[in-house]
Amino acid sequence: MADYLVIVESPAKAKTIGKYLGKKYTVKASMGHVRDLPKSQMGVDVNEGFNPKYITIRGKGPVLKELKAAAKKVKKIYLAADPDREGEAIAWHLAHSLDIDDTSECRVVFNEITKQAIKDAFKTPRSINIDLVDAQQARRILDRLVGYNISPILWKKVKKGLSAGRVQSVAVKMIIDRENEIKAFIPEEYWSIQAKFSMNNESFEAKFYGVGSKKVELKTEAEVNDVLGKLKGDLFIVESVKKKERKRNPVAPFTTSSLQQEAARKLNFRAKKTMMLAQQLYEGIDLGKEGTVGLITYMRTDSTRISETARQEVKSYIEETYGKEYTRQGQRTVKQDKKAQDAHEAIRPTSVYKDPKTVKSFLSRDQFRLYKLIWDRLVASEMAPAIMDTMTVDLKNEDVVFRANGSKVKFAGFMKVYIEGNDDGKNEEDRFLPNLEEGKSVKKEDITPNQHFTQPPPRYSEARLVKTLEELGIGRPSTFAPTLDTIQRRGYVALDEKRFVPTELGEIVIELIHEFFPEILDVDFTAKMENDLDAVEDGKENWVQVIDGFYRGFEKQVKHAEEEMKEVEIKDEPAGEDCEKCGHEMVYKMGRFGKFMACSNFPDCRNTKAIVKEIGVKCPSCHEGNIVERKSKKRRIFYGCDRFPECEFVSWDKPIARKCPKCEQMLVEKKTKKGVQVQCTSCDYKEETN
Repeated sequence: MADYLVIVESPAKAKTIGKYLGKKYTVKASMGHVRDLPKSQMGVDVNEGFNPKYITIRGKGPVLKELKAAAKKVKKIYLAADPDREGEAIAWHLAHSLDIDDTSECRVVFNEITKQAIKDAFKTPRSINIDLVDAQQARRILDRLVGYNISPILWKKVKKGLSAGRVQSVAVKMIIDRENEIKAFIPEEYWSIQAKFSMNNESFEAKFYGVGSKKVELKTEAEVNDVLGKLKGDLFIVESVKKKERKRNPVAPFTTSSLQQEAARKLNFRAKKTMMLAQQLYEGIDLGKEGTVGLITYMRTDSTRISETARQEVKSYIEETYGKEYTRQGQRTVKQDKKAQDAHEAIRPTSVYKDPKTVKSFLSRDQFRLYKLIWDRLVASEMAPAIMDTMTVDLKNEDVVFRANGSKVKFAGFMKVYIEGNDDGKNEEDRFLPNLEEGKSVKKEDITPNQHFTQPPPRYSEARLVKTLEELGIGRPSTFAPTLDTIQRRGYVALDEKRFVPTELGEIVIELIHEFFPEILDVDFTAKMENDLDAVEDGKENWVQVIDGFYRGFEKQVKHAEEEMKEVEIKDEPAGEDCEKCGHEMVYKMGRFGKFMACSNFPDCRNTKAIVKEIGVKCPSCHEGNIVERKSKKRRIFYGCDRFPECEFVSWDKPIARKCPKCEQMLVEKKTKKGVQVQCTSCDYKEETN
């Protein structure tokens, strides 16, 4: 019979830990929280110090019964939930449900699920940290006060099923504000002049820089013609050559936020999916003979530091694999964000020697891709800087100056393993220039003026929105993924080509919240509230006082909104066609995945249709139908004939109206790492990447 009972959140975690602890320990899972505020009512007594009324979560009765039975058979119980506020709260609720003294040494925490980390953790158990519990409880109660006061008003005045929240409402407002910026944006014309030069049979490109020593911005075609009119002949003199050596340092290991951003950029993962996969890697993967092993450290963190033990292991691995010259000299300077709590290490592999290749066969495709990303980032962070040779050359004809920039990697350093992505999706490449010398002449081969227009700010992608929320101090690592999921499920925003766009419903709700609850949408107010809640965690603020300071003003706003907010009727937008089943008008509706068409005679007629978008191309297969943009069940865009099923033409690549100049067959736009490239579907014809 076991002497000790260990309670964790999940069966996967229980399985991994049980293997390390041995026969004296029974490890069981609570399946997350066992107690929470009731769903059917507020559950918070605002007149008695915001006292919460906790109840056993529906469906958790059998779990609690099993845990209580197991508790009676052992000498001691250890609560080993995750090492964060949420985990501390789970442990506290379990202590109350199982009659465990929360001041006793019943709490065990570890940042990674490895044999050594588990053994070390059980040598130093501690009592439950009430400051952490209060911080989680304060957030839970604050969100309940906001949600359960504003949501019923929205249900009554707008439509059922709506909700409001501190972080989600600010996120939606940011998306709406960005959309308004885009609508109000007035493009401005500007021009560039691209030239191609050659010397000794080597060609290279340069751009117009200016006249004389002054840089000149070209605004109109007349200014371009004026510059071109000054040029005489095809020879340009190399006026100056500047060569520099530049060091580029690696980025730090992942935090929760940076992992979500990079997984979105490089792997096309949604934040929710990233966190789900990271949880699996943290809790343990069955590695065959080795058994179940946690592959990464805890994935909810805002810290970029790693332990000295891990750093030395990575250093040894780099020396063994790549050579001593690839090892960082000295210790990495950890620049921590002022808002960071720094409670845990950065997200890293539990052992760098479990490289992605050795564990690949035990992982799903997506688990492997995320693990490799985390592994690559850690190894690169402890490697030597990359050394770049850069070259800037000014070429002169009369008084007109063109400038060419070149760079090449002299020493790859960390770039041998990993290069951070960016929101534009552009990859860095070497730009070679021939060995140019001052005073020598080069020949102009071609010169091309190009008209451009300034572009509006881009819509938020998941990565960009997470980054902005973090920079503004809104939300915390554990909240980003559920926040983005919630605003989409509520129908406040939709994704269009992986970018957030607000819906009409979202705009209506935010306008009402802005009118009656302005503080909820105020970025500075929300960020200050987050800091106050963090102060509760640090033991510097009393959680009741923090909530009371917010609620007294908020309570008055609720009463005002109940009395003054007018009912809003959301009219369905006509789709311009009739239902083929009953003849009533079809209307546009907003669903979880965006707009769709539905019969206005609902619920008597439940006919719905997907919205198809014509792209102005005739079907190359039947030559009768038109190509339309559709979405697959997994929300991936593809193109097909509108005469389907009579015509079964489909293509993942977007067909274009022009035909191949070489074979007269269909041309498509194909996405590549460099951008979008026009290719023929029948021959090898390609056009330059945009």
